[in-house]
Amino acid sequence: MGRIENKFKSLRANDEKALIVYLTAGDPSLDITKQLILALEKAGVDILEIGVPFSDPTADGPVIQAASQRSLKSGTTLEGVLKMVAEVRKVSQIPIVLFGYFNPIFAYGVKKFAHAARTAGVDGVLVVDLPYEEAKELRNYTDAVGIDFVSLIAPTTDKARLKKIAADATGFLYYISITGITGTAAPKIDNIKTEVEKIRKVTKLPIAVGFGISKPRQAREIGRFADGIVIGSAVVRMIDENKNNRDLIEIVSDYIINIKKELRS
Repeated sequence: MGRIENKFKSLRANDEKALIVYLTAGDPSLDITKQLILALEKAGVDILEIGVPFSDPTADGPVIQAASQRSLKSGTTLEGVLKMVAEVRKVSQIPIVLFGYFNPIFAYGVKKFAHAARTAGVDGVLVVDLPYEEAKELRNYTDAVGIDFVSLIAPTTDKARLKKIAADATGFLYYISITGITGTAAPKIDNIKTEVEKIRKVTKLPIAVGFGISKPRQAREIGRFADGIVIGSAVVRMIDENKNNRDLIEIVSDYIINIKKELRS
């Protein structure tokens, strides 16, 4: 049983929902990303999505696109991100999912990436531009070393495709609560609930909901029927706004503490 499965199992036993947070690795630096990971774990984050910066992040909204560009300008590479994860693993067992695009993985070498990621302590991957039909190109290697392949489900995913994706998914399913790019609209709770109920009929995997979630009340409402919520753009924006503030870590941690409190209530 891997770290992701163990985490959801322990949360269920305590009647809690998972708080999953996205950070763009290397924004504003890999050292600060590492500090944030350790601080956010203490603040209540259950699973971390670590974004590998890419020059053309088409599925991301302007906030994360800008963070990716800043990270690339500071010299962040996939290899550097893996080294940072390995450093985190010396002191933490928090589940870590690498979030990104296939191009950097392909350029690094797919087989090489799978083994390097496993050695570093990566638990899962989420590759937003690798559709179900093409996923084997990566999964042949990540599955073999025990790395979960987290799959996306969109509001536009039809029933037949949903069944196929759910049947092969591992770790958890990530339901995209809105159509379009990240961080640009607020999700409609009733619509999300209906879609999550549909997904539950075809899988026993945990279902996490992301895109557009930023407020404690949203977290509480979605947590009533989902297994977890994902917050990305709100945290990335907060990091950018406070990158020169010596209280950056405390500011982001306080925000997370308030979100997690709602998922425990």
